[in-house]
Amino acid sequence: MTSSPEAGRRATGGSHPLHPEPEHRVADPGADFIEDLTPEDLAAQWEEERPPAAGPAANIASAIVVTALGVAGTIGSIRLGLGSPAEPEPGLWPFMISVLLVVLGIALGLFGRNVLDAEKFSRSSLQVAAGLLSLVVFTLLLGRIGFEIPALLLNVVWLRFLGRETWRMTAVLSVGITVAFYLLFVSALNVPIPHLF
Repeated sequence: MTSSPEAGRRATGGSHPLHPEPEHRVADPGADFIEDLTPEDLAAQWEEERPPAAGPAANIASAIVVTALGVAGTIGSIRLGLGSPAEPEPGLWPFMISVLLVVLGIALGLFGRNVLDAEKFSRSSLQVAAGLLSLVVFTLLLGRIGFEIPALLLNVVWLRFLGRETWRMTAVLSVGITVAFYLLFVSALNVPIPHLF
């Protein structure tokens, strides 16, 4: 009496040596689609999903804003006093940054008019504005109530409301970052910034 390959598999509880069973793999619905895409297809897909370009007018407006900020910072820095590289006064470092802003703003105005890579302003651009506003508030509060509370609040705003982290992660990271900065700049480096403790 002869036995079929199926009967042999049932008897041994495994696959027949001449007819091995195919391996079972977990199907990934997107794997075949990704593997079928060529680099050109991916580039075309990214180009379709790309936000609309801001255009030359927006680049010129950005250049004007950056240049104006640089000029205002330069004037304010000179009023604070520049000093010398050997004996710098409070306005020297802001003066260098402000001059750099002026140079970058002029360069953007001259060479960025035909650049279309900048994204058009949208609702997501409000996050950048909110981040900038939070830095301004942080700077204003720093001289009034010290370093610790504004730094903690800044971390909460950036992590929870801008970064969409959970409240638990926001609390842990905010406290940890604030303590780390305090230990580094106040305790270790003795940087003369206003602080409570």
